[in-house]
Amino acid sequence: MTEETPVATRFIQFIDGLRRHLRALLAALVLISTLYYFLSPILLSSLQHHLGQRLAFFSVAEPFLAHAKLALASAIFTLIPAISYCIWQGLAKPFGITNHSLGWFVLFTCCLFYAGATFCYTITLPFGINFLLNFQSHDLKPVISVGKFISFVTIFILAFGVIFELPIFMIFAGQAGLVPRTTFEKNRRYAVLAMSIVAALLTPTPDVINMLLMGIPLYLLYELGILVMRLMRL
Repeated sequence: MTEETPVATRFIQFIDGLRRHLRALLAALVLISTLYYFLSPILLSSLQHHLGQRLAFFSVAEPFLAHAKLALASAIFTLIPAISYCIWQGLAKPFGITNHSLGWFVLFTCCLFYAGATFCYTITLPFGINFLLNFQSHDLKPVISVGKFISFVTIFILAFGVIFELPIFMIFAGQAGLVPRTTFEKNRRYAVLAMSIVAALLTPTPDVINMLLMGIPLYLLYELGILVMRLMRL
């Protein structure tokens, strides 16, 4: 694939390549979700203990659906290495990623995803939930739905994992000739603005402390991406 090939054409080829792996990924997702469903009571108990919450349900089907959602999110979390491999393998031919580089891309994609998910689970979620529940009073007591609790927790954990992929996609953009390093260096102010918006949207509370807990790591990851691009002479 030459650099003269239009970017849109290369992305179409990437999507076509990705479709070949889609059936296997979906089958693995169903199988692993089924296995995790039987472990979901243990996982839910662990989440409740970690975040200090007592949960309730308001419909007959809600507990089943909550366990199913938790099993699905756990399966996605487990399959991140396979998903990463399929994505980068699909990008390899259209964007000229060598087999050697492919392994590093997959490795660091997984590391960054799990780092972001861990950061959210251990720091952001506990702070955010405690802040929100501080609004309770003598006349206002929280009754938390198990379904909404699972949706809230899993979406934020997975979202933080994806957001922490910023450096690897910066490196990919530089290596593929899509965005040079100088563009990232010259547009730091716009990057900070974009990160502030993302932090405001993704953090579970609107307070400054939780936004900083997301915004500061994002900016450090942005600078890390620039540093690695400089070392790689991109």
